[in-house]
Amino acid sequence: MPLVDKPLPELKKYEGRNPCPKDFDAYWDAGLAEMRGIDPKPELKPGPFQPPNAECFDLYFTGTFGARVHAKYLRPRNAPKGAKHPVILQFHGYSGSSGDWWDKLSWVGQGYCVAALDCRGQGGKSEDAGGVAGNTLRGHIIRGLDDPDPRKLLFRNIYLDTAMMARVVLGFPEVDANRAGATGGSQGGGLTLACAALEPRVKRAAPVFPFLCDYQRVWEMDLAKGAYEELATYFRLFDPRHEREAQIFEKLGYIDNQHLAKRIKAEVLMPVGMMDTICPPSTQFAAYNKITSKKDVVIYPDYGHEGLPGLNEIIFNFMREL
Repeated sequence: MPLVDKPLPELKKYEGRNPCPKDFDAYWDAGLAEMRGIDPKPELKPGPFQPPNAECFDLYFTGTFGARVHAKYLRPRNAPKGAKHPVILQFHGYSGSSGDWWDKLSWVGQGYCVAALDCRGQGGKSEDAGGVAGNTLRGHIIRGLDDPDPRKLLFRNIYLDTAMMARVVLGFPEVDANRAGATGGSQGGGLTLACAALEPRVKRAAPVFPFLCDYQRVWEMDLAKGAYEELATYFRLFDPRHEREAQIFEKLGYIDNQHLAKRIKAEVLMPVGMMDTICPPSTQFAAYNKITSKKDVVIYPDYGHEGLPGLNEIIFNFMREL
């Protein structure tokens, strides 16, 4: 089998390269405490698309730093009074959005509610509160990297948005808070890991070739291109001799999902394309290998960062057990 990364037996033992800050747990405990102290002020507005089997809403809530965050929310129409439904929390790829209403109807048709987040400052309607010192060129990974306040790392706040969305939706009367699943691909896979780590009520998580893991490994493989291009650009413009390399990767460790993965209590199913040069398999396994809950990996030997045949059915069957 051709390889773009380590052989599978080595991947299953790989523990990651990016350092973990010493105060990592305190950092995230403080973030969660901050989030829990916020009144999310949720607001549901009927959406422009209203099919016969689903009620569709624009959901708005307040996140960290006062940002007003948007998600699409769908629930079964004409359900029996008092019925409780399982819920799927969906997360999109880098620079994208929550997508069309249409692609969520298969879940609603099976009796699920669906909440799909728009990440701050990306392709949807969520507000980017801004207010960070330092450059923001070409990406969100490095946003806040030069700010003396590590709470300003943008992905710290996007990760907390995933948990806040879960908190809001699991509080809806039609949602069974004991039957929550999360899924998404690429950035959405990374956000699935973050959501499951920060919201212990998530019971099943299907992160598909997750982004936002093991930044130092990406750079050392010379794959800081495409989705990770901002890492190389940052060094070239702001640390061309890598004098602050150790400091930079350590700070990025706060938003590295391999370090959050140990908090996950959900059962995890992680699909991986072994030819992935966007999010290399080793970076994904750095997170997977730190998950201590029940887990499984779905290997696609000849596929990279692309559509994976049969995967939708695999994830659907996995979530049926909620």
